[in-house]
Amino acid sequence: MTATTKTPLGAPVNRVEGADKVRGLARYSFEHPVDRPVYLHPLQADVAAGRVVAIDSSAALAEPGVVGVLTHHNAPGVASAEDRELAILQSGEVAFRGQFIGGVLAETPEVARYAAGLVHVEYQRREHDTRLSADRTDLYKPDAVNGGFTTDTAQGDLDRAMTDAAVTHEAVYTTPLEHNNPLEPHTTIACWEGDDLTLYDSTQGVHWVRDAICAVFGMDSEHVHVVCPHVGGGFGSKGQPHAPTVLAAMAARLVTPRPVKLALTRQQMFSLAGYRTGTIQRIQLGADPAGSLTAIGHDVVEQTSRIKEFAEQTAVPSRMFYAAPNRRSTHRIAALDVPVPSWMRAPGECPGTHALEVAMDEMALACGMDPIEFRVRNDPRTDPETGLPFSSRNLEACLREGARRFGWDDRDPTPGARRDGEWLVGTGVAASSYPVLPHGGSQAAIRVGPDGRYRVRVGAADIGTGAWTALSQIAADALGVGLDDVVLSIGDTDLPYASGAGGSTGTMSWGSAIVDAARRLRDELPAGGPVPDEGIEVVGRVPDNPHRDQYAMHAFGAQFAEVRVHAMTGEIRVPRLFGMFAVGRMMNAKTGRSQLIGGMTMGLSMALHEHSYLDPVQGHVVNHDLAEYHIAANADVGSVDADWIDEDDPYVNALGAKGIGEIGIVGTAAAVVNAAWHATGVRVRDLPITLDKFL
Repeated sequence: MTATTKTPLGAPVNRVEGADKVRGLARYSFEHPVDRPVYLHPLQADVAAGRVVAIDSSAALAEPGVVGVLTHHNAPGVASAEDRELAILQSGEVAFRGQFIGGVLAETPEVARYAAGLVHVEYQRREHDTRLSADRTDLYKPDAVNGGFTTDTAQGDLDRAMTDAAVTHEAVYTTPLEHNNPLEPHTTIACWEGDDLTLYDSTQGVHWVRDAICAVFGMDSEHVHVVCPHVGGGFGSKGQPHAPTVLAAMAARLVTPRPVKLALTRQQMFSLAGYRTGTIQRIQLGADPAGSLTAIGHDVVEQTSRIKEFAEQTAVPSRMFYAAPNRRSTHRIAALDVPVPSWMRAPGECPGTHALEVAMDEMALACGMDPIEFRVRNDPRTDPETGLPFSSRNLEACLREGARRFGWDDRDPTPGARRDGEWLVGTGVAASSYPVLPHGGSQAAIRVGPDGRYRVRVGAADIGTGAWTALSQIAADALGVGLDDVVLSIGDTDLPYASGAGGSTGTMSWGSAIVDAARRLRDELPAGGPVPDEGIEVVGRVPDNPHRDQYAMHAFGAQFAEVRVHAMTGEIRVPRLFGMFAVGRMMNAKTGRSQLIGGMTMGLSMALHEHSYLDPVQGHVVNHDLAEYHIAANADVGSVDADWIDEDDPYVNALGAKGIGEIGIVGTAAAVVNAAWHATGVRVRDLPITLDKFL
């Protein structure tokens, strides 16, 4: 052990890779140096359904600098077509507008893009259907929803409870299609050397990509190498592997041994990288005269693609959030001629909690109760679905402390009562939760040599969340050394297997493996003696959690918003957003606060702007760039702040951490909607809350 000053776990440590990022030295996937790269520009279907019957590539191939054209006629075959999103170019069938039908390879990206426009494609069209509605006759019940959760649940008699309730509320809430837009688009460099494939891929999990590619091409894992040390944002879109990575690997086969570089344009991101499904949600609430809930119903309709099912678990959070003896939740899906939906920050919890928390605000009003007091009254002591005690549940503490910090007690509950010139002013609150999901499977290696440096290796992904820093802190704390004594390596399948960054499990999984490795290393180190010249290396794993089946494990939070609505124009401003959270032990106060604020900012965008407009005639999203797909800007909000209570939860994992990447978004949009109602008296049940809804 060296004499380096130790850094406490949880301290607000600056990003260890921060200097490299601002100096341009941190390489993202597209920036890795490769010899004589060929650039790939995709060919995409411009019909929503049908079949390619002819492709004329002659003009493109005649263009100087064009190396080749990839189509279903010359694409490599796949070993498995089970995942139809990834088994591309195996026929001329078109399942959605924007689907890959090929690609042009050229010496420069400019030539590849220009030549792609010279390829002439003829189609046999078929009638398409992209309309999501709750009155469709072909809605179906999926076998399970995302995360493996049960599709439908029922306890007690909801219909009877609604009939008998002293106070009831029933309404339909909708959320639109929303698209991830990380600043770094999806990028891949693919290089074949014989039967070995190397991928520099912008991903939330290098081992996830390797496993998917091995399945598609029928390869052994030792022949696929995936590298990704830095990611410029993912938000779920870079979690499950998508077709662009497969396209790059296929194209590289045509020009081997030259590498192929592919970077999606912003427009291409809207059909090839997943999105959040639109939802139609019916909420039913019943209560007794004292305001205690007796009934909770949550029925969801959403969409998926015809070629691959993704059923978002939208109603799942209502199963555990509030106490009521009679409850029901259902999910029904429409299979449409649309791209494949996928993960977007807090899938399920985000849209589902939004509907529930707006409904809870309406129900509090119907019961004549303050929105915070109504939530506290219905805060369960045990999980309503499983009956298990919570490992810790500090929702009330978040509501109380958040209210104190926000100044809730001075609030006049009358809607439209506050005015500042031509601006109507209101405040709102919403509760939030996110599960502590199982996070086993990750491994970490630690090696120490005579120099006293600890080399920590784990195939983790830093998608901009600060994993480089947090994992270094965890290792230093577990080893009892200074931060400068730790040398961390991540983002490479040559490193020990690691789960991806998803479900707010990354740091918990990788960190638990590091803690286990540190324990094993301490046992191996000679007592008081020097480290041998050859060094010592151990491998740690995420230990089994004996408490997993004994407790319900969730993080909780409360978001507060102040909203101003212009009385004449309906313009909306949010002077203040504040969140108070209970997320177990915080690993890094600086990057942790950044994560919570980032989630809240994304929730603000969800409330005010985000809406992917799908043209039913052409079958594609028409506002498919950052000029027309609006997100929150500085003018929308005055201050955004987040804090957390000290929470000791020894049951969740070795770190006592619950994960913070997603809970920040979960309740924010509902808090803004509830504040807008308080300002205006107008209840908006269909996101986003654009100005026309107040006029």
